[in-house]
Amino acid sequence: MDIETTSPFYPFDYEEPCQKLDVKHTASQLLPPLYSLVFIFGFVGNVLVFLVLIRCKKLKSMTDIYLLNLAMSDLLFIIALPFWAHYAADQWIFGDALCKVLTGFYHMGFFGGVFFIILLTIDQYLAIVHAVFALKARTVTFGILTSVITWVVAWLASLPAIMFTKSQKVGTQYPCSRHFPLEQFSAWKNFETLKMNILSLVLPLFVMIICYSRIIKTLLRCRHEKKKHKAVRLIFVIMIIYFLFWAPYNIVLLLSTFQALFGLNNCDSSKRLDRAMQITETLGMIHCCINPVIYAFVGEKFRRYLSTFFRKHIVQRFCKHCPIFHGLTLDQVSSTYTQSTMGQDISTSL
Repeated sequence: MDIETTSPFYPFDYEEPCQKLDVKHTASQLLPPLYSLVFIFGFVGNVLVFLVLIRCKKLKSMTDIYLLNLAMSDLLFIIALPFWAHYAADQWIFGDALCKVLTGFYHMGFFGGVFFIILLTIDQYLAIVHAVFALKARTVTFGILTSVITWVVAWLASLPAIMFTKSQKVGTQYPCSRHFPLEQFSAWKNFETLKMNILSLVLPLFVMIICYSRIIKTLLRCRHEKKKHKAVRLIFVIMIIYFLFWAPYNIVLLLSTFQALFGLNNCDSSKRLDRAMQITETLGMIHCCINPVIYAFVGEKFRRYLSTFFRKHIVQRFCKHCPIFHGLTLDQVSSTYTQSTMGQDISTSL
């Protein structure tokens, strides 16, 4: 039978005599509410980051540019989740064009997020290890240029999924899934899995190990103990959170694609891997909700910017006569705003 999946990352259609109706039933019950929650929290959090960076920070450093693009990546990633939630609960009813477009958004958002995490890591590396060189290299212009290149690379990485994903009739339904050429099915399937693991696991792990090992050595020689410990703590959070949320999915994807190689090519193992795929991919999706916290709200400066944004654009507009703000002028409300940029002090930059 054709194995129909509702995940944009695991849509391989292949003939298999193993019945998986219970797996599909579990997905229809579990995935829609989880996808919906991820969409709500991820959308709100990243929109706040986007607005604060635009309205308060004014994009004055390369770090600001990368943080903005990271928020845009997460928004692009989650914008398709309501559609996948409906698909998991019922069937695909949105047509072939939207199937391709949303698959493209999902993958470009994912790869864009990974690549901008890497760029933020390199940005921190330059700021701490090569501080003198960083004064010339870490400019807004260079940040915009590298961001454009990064989006092009993310699009190229997403291109196979966009090309091979379609909504075509299977039985009485029109699932949105990936259809590789039959004669090249195994080659494309293996390529996509290896690409996912290399770009989203091996590459960022390699960059983070190289950069953060040098960063920590530099920070250990820093005289400012408080700033040093804040930076090390932030670096540790950045490293752990990303891999905590996405490494399980990459491992399960690798096991599922190469089932025969790992001795898992039987019906029971296949079912367990499918359930693990549902759980680990949803866990990975939650990471886009965490990004605003670990890249923005951890920083004291960003919390001040957020407070200023709410007071200027929300409270002053909708609650002018609230007792707590009675007599507070707009200048006083804005007094918490500071002109310093995130990139000047790495310990409070993110």
